[in-house]
Amino acid sequence: MSQPNPGPAQGPGTGPATDNSRAGTTQTPAASPALRGPRKDTAKAGGGSRTRAPRGGIRGREGLAGWLFVSPVVAVLGLFLVVPILMALWVSVSDWNGQGSPFSSGVDFVGTDNYKPLVTESGLAQSDFMMSMRNNAYYVFFVVPLQTALALGLALLVNGKRLKGKGFFRTAYYFPAVTSSVAISVVFLFIFSSSGVVNALLEKIGVEGPAWFADPRGIIHLALGALGMNTDAPPSALADTTIGGLSLWDWISGPSVAMTAIITLVVWTTAGTFMLMFLAALQDIPLEVEEAAEIDGTGRWQRFRHVTLPMLKPTLFLVLTLGLIGTWQVFDQIYVMSQGEPGKTTLTPAFLSYQSSFINNEWGQGSAIAFILFAIIVAMTLLQRFVLRDKYEARAKAATRRAAKAARSGSGPTVGAA
Repeated sequence: MSQPNPGPAQGPGTGPATDNSRAGTTQTPAASPALRGPRKDTAKAGGGSRTRAPRGGIRGREGLAGWLFVSPVVAVLGLFLVVPILMALWVSVSDWNGQGSPFSSGVDFVGTDNYKPLVTESGLAQSDFMMSMRNNAYYVFFVVPLQTALALGLALLVNGKRLKGKGFFRTAYYFPAVTSSVAISVVFLFIFSSSGVVNALLEKIGVEGPAWFADPRGIIHLALGALGMNTDAPPSALADTTIGGLSLWDWISGPSVAMTAIITLVVWTTAGTFMLMFLAALQDIPLEVEEAAEIDGTGRWQRFRHVTLPMLKPTLFLVLTLGLIGTWQVFDQIYVMSQGEPGKTTLTPAFLSYQSSFINNEWGQGSAIAFILFAIIVAMTLLQRFVLRDKYEARAKAATRRAAKAARSGSGPTVGAA
């Protein structure tokens, strides 16, 4: 006699429903304690339950161990970086004269009195500060693009597959970066002297070289003079309008001949360091990407513009940021080569801060210049980050933030909702 089909085997905890004849309902037996897993300790608060975090053990002590390991570095940075910055900030808003401790009872708080002569009050201090800002702005404008372009070009050159002796060229291009800036500045003083190599080469092509470190004329004024403009009698609209103690004619003079020599020196010495950064980024680009673009029939310039350059954007941002910070803080070349002369056309805020503090004993004003320079560097870095941001990534992050905000407020759907 045939038996009825029992159906598929039932797994653990999935047996047939139990018929409760009295209640008239179907119930499923609860899973065994072994299948339910370990019981979680919960603490009720405000009507809900919260899982209690494990205490002790290796994981619980990792944070303490990490702080113990980094505490020497934190102590050194705090002692030699944070504390001096806070002291300099106090000096910039006090009347400390450089004698004794700046925190002694005889030092008074003066607020913005050290900043006003530089920014709002007409006088020699404002004129010198604005002159230094103009000089440094031209210095940044020429050095940062030139050193970045030269570094990227050198990186592409030494990364070429057909180049022989790559190790030699990489070392040769990087060598100026590891040489003392003071030594290189002294060598450039001889090269750009009146009887130096540069003027000797210019003489061979019929050009009379200038007295490089004694010529205060701006290169834009020289170019306008070469085009026939009388630079000794500029237009009254430019000569009579002043901003910060300088006329508009002075603002648009361009870097002086002496500053141009310093710009040449700095571009040559810093390009090697940034070349290594670009070279590392170029070697990190997958070969499959470039090969795919080459198979698609793109030219060398198209591959560089649409494939290589976009993948170098993080490194480009790093190079521009470091270049921006370094150029606004230029000091050693100015100190060795020109001392701010001729005619204060190589004066920079960093050198002016040193001059005000250590030569003129105006410590509050020197510290104020340093903190104005700090604010400028931060503002320029943030602006550069905004310009070089990834627009698509920024839009995606903004959309994610809006969705998360809507989910928290309950005004929109949440991820994973049934």
